Amino acid sequence: MKTSIATVSVPGNLREKLEAIAAAGFSGVEIFEQDFIVDDGSPADVGRMIRDHGLEITLFQPFRDFEGLPDPLRAKAFERAQRKFELMQELGTDLVLFCSSVHPANLGGIDRAADDFAALGEIAAEHGIRVGYEALAWGRHVNDHRDAWEIVRRADHPNIGLILDSFHTLGRGIDPDTIRRIPGDKIFFVQLADAPRIEMDLLYWSRHFRNMPGEGDLDVLAFTQAVMAAGYRGPISLEIFNDQFRGGSAKSVARDGYRSLLNLMDDVRRAEPTISVDIADFPARGDVQGVAFIEFASRGEEARALEALLRGLGFAQVGQHISKALTLWQQGDIRILINEETADLAASIFLTHGTSIYDIGLSVGSAADTAARAKALGGKPFAQALSQGQIEIPAIRGLGGSVLHFLDGSQALSDVWTAEFKPVEQADQGVGLTRIDHVAQTMTYDEMLSWSLFYTSLFDMKKAAMVDVTDPDGLVRSQALEGKSDAFRITLNGAESHRTFTGSFLADRFGAPVQHVAFATDDIFATAENLAKDGFVPLPMTENYYADLESRFDIPTQTLADLRRYNILYDRYEVEEFFQLYSKPFAGGMFFEILERKNGYIGYGAPNAPFRIAAQKRLLRAKGVPRG
Repeated sequence: MKTSIATVSVPGNLREKLEAIAAAGFSGVEIFEQDFIVDDGSPADVGRMIRDHGLEITLFQPFRDFEGLPDPLRAKAFERAQRKFELMQELGTDLVLFCSSVHPANLGGIDRAADDFAALGEIAAEHGIRVGYEALAWGRHVNDHRDAWEIVRRADHPNIGLILDSFHTLGRGIDPDTIRRIPGDKIFFVQLADAPRIEMDLLYWSRHFRNMPGEGDLDVLAFTQAVMAAGYRGPISLEIFNDQFRGGSAKSVARDGYRSLLNLMDDVRRAEPTISVDIADFPARGDVQGVAFIEFASRGEEARALEALLRGLGFAQVGQHISKALTLWQQGDIRILINEETADLAASIFLTHGTSIYDIGLSVGSAADTAARAKALGGKPFAQALSQGQIEIPAIRGLGGSVLHFLDGSQALSDVWTAEFKPVEQADQGVGLTRIDHVAQTMTYDEMLSWSLFYTSLFDMKKAAMVDVTDPDGLVRSQALEGKSDAFRITLNGAESHRTFTGSFLADRFGAPVQHVAFATDDIFATAENLAKDGFVPLPMTENYYADLESRFDIPTQTLADLRRYNILYDRYEVEEFFQLYSKPFAGGMFFEILERKNGYIGYGAPNAPFRIAAQKRLLRAKGVPRG
């Protein structure tokens, strides 16, 4: 399968774009005319440069406002087309995109447009050029691929075909299954783009908010299935207009684009096995069955403070690594590692970020298959020299230089805790914490789409709606991802300002990837009582918060008193209830959360976030930590 991307999708000048596109693994590139015009090379020079990168020019685009014009505008349009065909011959490509006209003088009419394209086909044939006609969603008379196909059908010329773009079809709500009735050999080219569901002008939506397949809300899978079922076997290409991407990294955007295409085509062949998809085979997505461990990099006094905090939360040190400065702490199914090594990745992480979570172990069905899928989708494998007695666990790089390890039920990996660690203490019931409910990763807002795609393409996960979290000093965007079995949840929190609590943590800790971990309990009041007995001091909430709770919810008197007493936050939706309490911030803004979900509550207590953040910022400022 030929994979392609339009140069307009990637930031930078043409040469930077081509370098990034080739490095990402694409086999072809659409040349957007503006990118060609601003380059100082001749058409032949640009063509050679593209081929020197190992790329094929799959499409030259766009030619605007051609069909349905009165003379002398019609004659001028044919003259322009002749010039572009000659330019394309120098470039070394044979396919051009003509988009449906938006010209105010366009007369409309299916037969008139078909006659124009039939005449154009004769000129194109003389130059060895094929012309693809695309229905723009905002076209003056033609804005539906079904009308565009009828024009192509009536033109009845071998050099005239159809170009389909998922945005133009799905953005207008047109049933993609109508594509299945179009002969595959008359579909000359296919462009893909996703987008979030936003009610706005189609042109503005298209020009500013497109994103990679899998990053938005459009049913790009159904569209692509229909295209392939029609018999199309040409390049699969991306055409993305996105303000966020324009200011990003060319290499990152291109890499995400290639990952999105491989992931989409893998979904196509699994959703409809009768469709032939020419991509290398790799394992299917797997469900994450839980968090096997989280690992801190720490050292010295900071490590001792972390140990004291864990003991206050009811954890026991149950193991000491046989050959590394690595301790194992446990409560329920929660395992926390503290790594004080001075010569491995943990050492460099500590020197860069201070005490921080840099490694997350995930329980999966097959560690080998998960690692293989990650590699096929462009993930970077991680390995370092093993110490004495250490078991090799498949791993890849994650956010901010962190690591994801994959463990499964195989004997070699399930025995890691007994094989690598000497017993120290016996874990008891602790304070009632049972498992890790979710991990919250912190990043810049511009990185959120990329990491959302990373997780949803690697694992069988669904996205919740993105929410805005109000901070006293700005907004934080939050995207929750959940595994199929709900055993693994992760929230991606994007900071737009360093003044927010999330943004200041990201800036002060030089991009540390995890700001907080949430532990689940089956009885938050019993847990809170146990914590109080052990001297744990939670994040204090204001009396105003509880007065507001009392006014908004019908809460039993004793329950409300216990909420106040233990600084527990509360949310409810119909019969679903949510309880949460927090540790005070530590290590520059990290914190732990303890929560209980009742009656199927699936959220994260978003209404409480502004009050929690304000409380955290009050404590940090009281200690003399600068506001921003």
